[in-house]
Amino acid sequence: MGTRLIVFDLDGTLVDSRRDIADAANALLESCGAPPLPEDRIGRMVGDGAATLVARAFEASGVAPPPDALKRFTAVYRGRLLAHTRPYDGMVEALEALAGRAALAVLTNKPLAPTRAILEGLDLARFFAEDAVLGGDGAFPRKPDPAGLKHIQTRANVPAAACLLVGDSVIDFRTARAAGIPICLARYGFGFEGFPADLLAPSDRTIDRPADLLQL
Repeated sequence: MGTRLIVFDLDGTLVDSRRDIADAANALLESCGAPPLPEDRIGRMVGDGAATLVARAFEASGVAPPPDALKRFTAVYRGRLLAHTRPYDGMVEALEALAGRAALAVLTNKPLAPTRAILEGLDLARFFAEDAVLGGDGAFPRKPDPAGLKHIQTRANVPAAACLLVGDSVIDFRTARAAGIPICLARYGFGFEGFPADLLAPSDRTIDRPADLLQL
């Protein structure tokens, strides 16, 4: 499996899923009599799981969510997982190059079933062993709890210094810090907007496109 490990976040890092998530959230809001929210605003709500996203969307709309809001959002989103979602430009090529250098894994707060559907639908699943993909509804707490990341590290039998978590949000940053694993922040991701620059240390890495990973 190699002597290095690279763990990727999904939404905003491997794939640009913002429009599909926003469309699903807005469809739910409109069905409840609330006005739609701008796509970029919904994008900034992503990262802590679907339940938090739904709660934030209704709070921003000023409308009380129905008791089955999460269930309805999940059903709507399931029907449009791959309507517009695509890998970021250059990501497939970067993964093809990195697969020969390191073990690759995915750690996301998205539930495992839609995560696998996206990876398979976009032909990205071939880069990740089945047990190297962890979703937010599995045996481990969601990020920023480091348990999932530490499990992936243990599975790969790689020291923390030889690991890298690639993500686009404060959630990913806090996860890496809690696990004692280096972070690489994807500034191209929709979760990076508004990231507190004062959190970054000189040793933290950032990239502006997937191809930059090959230079680290």
